[in-house]
Amino acid sequence: MTDPGRVGPQDPRGGGSMKTTSAKSLAVAAVFGALAGWLVVVVANALDLVAPYVPWTAPAALVVIAALVGALAWSTHQRIQVRKERIAPERAVAFLVLGKASALAGAVIAGGYLVFALMFVDRFDAAAPRERVIRALVSVVAAVGLCVAGLLLERACRVPDGDDDDRDDGVEQTAR
Repeated sequence: MTDPGRVGPQDPRGGGSMKTTSAKSLAVAAVFGALAGWLVVVVANALDLVAPYVPWTAPAALVVIAALVGALAWSTHQRIQVRKERIAPERAVAFLVLGKASALAGAVIAGGYLVFALMFVDRFDAAAPRERVIRALVSVVAAVGLCVAGLLLERACRVPDGDDDDRDDGVEQTAR
């Protein structure tokens, strides 16, 4: 039987498993992102520079990436959890890594844009700071979507319970 907090290949010959991304890991990633967002504004102010402008392409790119990761999560869930198909170990590991990376990247980006937006809330009456706040908050929502899509992909790779045929890892055995 598999540990519900673990995903991916478990090879009795020395392989292992990967824990799903914890809320603590996501919180730490968001804090580091927040620190980076704060640092950008503080350094720009200290050097008498204009704070960076947030283009609409930033949240648009995040939405596209989140949609792609989300579609992969749905497809993987259908294959592994619903149809009980086995996938190649390399593919399973790649999906796990992509899911974890997407979740952590989404948390870092969301934290960074959130603090960036909060640094301009007090000047919301002016046009440029208002644009920064609005675009940064839209980016936060898109980054949270990427984080959620990454977590869903990670969880889609879980080994289904009761899959104790000849191997207990949810991936196909490759010929040697």
